[in-house]
Amino acid sequence: MEKIWLKSYPPGVPADIDISGFNSLGDVFARSVRLYGSRTAYVCMDKAITFDELDRLTAQFAGFLQGELGLPKGARVAIMMPNVLQYPIAAFGALRAGYVVVNVNPLYTPRELEHQLKDSGAVAIVIVENFCTTLQQVLKNTPVKTVVTTGLGDMLGFPKSAIVNFVIKHVKKMVPAWSMPEAIGFRDALTRGARHALKPVQVTLDDLAFLQYTGGTTGVAKGAMLTHRNIVSNLSQAYEWIKPFVREGGEIIVTALPLYHIFALTANCLTFLRLGATNVLIPNPRDIPGLVKEFAKHRFSVFTGVNTLFNALLNDPGFATLDFSTLRVTLGGGMAVQKAVADRWRAVTGTPLIEAYGLTETSPAATMNPMTLTEYNGSIGLPVPGTEVTIRDDDGKDLPLGQAGELCVRGPQVMKGYYNRPDETAKVLMADGFLRTGDVAVIDEQGFVRIVDRKKDMILVSGFNVYPNEVEAVVAMHPGVLEVAAIGVPDEKSGEAVKVFIVRKDPSLTADAVLAHCRENMTGYKIPRFVEFREELPKTNVGKILRRALRDEHKPG
Repeated sequence: MEKIWLKSYPPGVPADIDISGFNSLGDVFARSVRLYGSRTAYVCMDKAITFDELDRLTAQFAGFLQGELGLPKGARVAIMMPNVLQYPIAAFGALRAGYVVVNVNPLYTPRELEHQLKDSGAVAIVIVENFCTTLQQVLKNTPVKTVVTTGLGDMLGFPKSAIVNFVIKHVKKMVPAWSMPEAIGFRDALTRGARHALKPVQVTLDDLAFLQYTGGTTGVAKGAMLTHRNIVSNLSQAYEWIKPFVREGGEIIVTALPLYHIFALTANCLTFLRLGATNVLIPNPRDIPGLVKEFAKHRFSVFTGVNTLFNALLNDPGFATLDFSTLRVTLGGGMAVQKAVADRWRAVTGTPLIEAYGLTETSPAATMNPMTLTEYNGSIGLPVPGTEVTIRDDDGKDLPLGQAGELCVRGPQVMKGYYNRPDETAKVLMADGFLRTGDVAVIDEQGFVRIVDRKKDMILVSGFNVYPNEVEAVVAMHPGVLEVAAIGVPDEKSGEAVKVFIVRKDPSLTADAVLAHCRENMTGYKIPRFVEFREELPKTNVGKILRRALRDEHKPG
């Protein structure tokens, strides 16, 4: 496809990227330390560390992995923790020493954790003690030889670290009992690592940086092999996209999305590291009043989130009272941003909610809306620099502009493949390098991409395609609705019928009122046949609503 999207690029954004100045993520890190050494890199629970301090601490952790454990280059190091200072220390320490980081969702069940540790071949794990009981149950079945444990407050300095750890353990009782006698404490690991100088390791752009697991919602989780080239390319693509609109060494970004998730990892942790920004880490984004209090402490200028998080903030009475005068960039991804939420965000904060799109397999950014956008446009934007997109049919043939088909992406950020899964890799990576996204989309004459829906989420009503995103967006516009999910359920007459699950904002909202609203805004076959009210909807760790879980409840038998 001709790169028609380039004509819609904002001024100052190049058509391509140049990563020749970097051989690895370690080089990106070193550049930021050199340029921004005395600036604050991370803040968590009011404790700040500078880029220089991060340099020293990551070198100590790397020294521990190299000198104390003697791990060879390429060894897999798992990290299982929420957003605390220990995360960037462990992750950058491992990357600088030539290891592969395996990000683990702390909320995993023992079965999920065992699968990921075995599949990745992780030989070491850094874990917050709140989740040690999960690890203890499966440790003997995994290749893990070294367990490094940490309390949430470990890096906060005395006496705060002791107080926070005591409250979490003994007052809030958030640490279930566990016993792993061979485990090493995180601070002890840093002390031991300080005895060893970080040995230079030859890391190239083609070496693996992350085994990032995905697909847990569609079956067994697969490890996307993301190389240093993939990640350096993607953070460079994001950097070039936003560079004309931000200040290097001057931004404060609030990071509520978990860093173990690819969106926050590349967007917040890495792109804004390159920009010399201060990253405010939020360990528990589900505590919305606590998150609002954290916002109030900082002159924040950038925020990334998902639709459910924006919606939850907008429905907290304290949020609208915040000072938004310094907020310049709000980026939404991970799931579709709804118009009702985007419009309200702009009304409350004075800043447009810019939607981006990506996948774990694309490191993740593939498309992004222009930073010059002033209001919601319903699209996922334009391909980022150096990226090509095309729309293909089920046989892999390109479709003309304006026709719906599967969105396919090619660029330097597309993964090497799924680890040890050539069969699964072959299903998504085509011979010409394009990645099948599994999303149905259309591209317009300006090059803007619109997602119609996930292929597998599409509902077929009497032969008509109904896209849950559209139904949800309409239902969400009703002022009495807090959250909504739409699925197809079996129906004798029409094959499938639309069912919506709603969490009410207005307790008096009725199904009849919802259906009347839908009739005003949608054609007949799209209108839900069934309305069910729920106290909450099932969600992923990032807050993405799990339609699959709702569909599973409605499987026959």
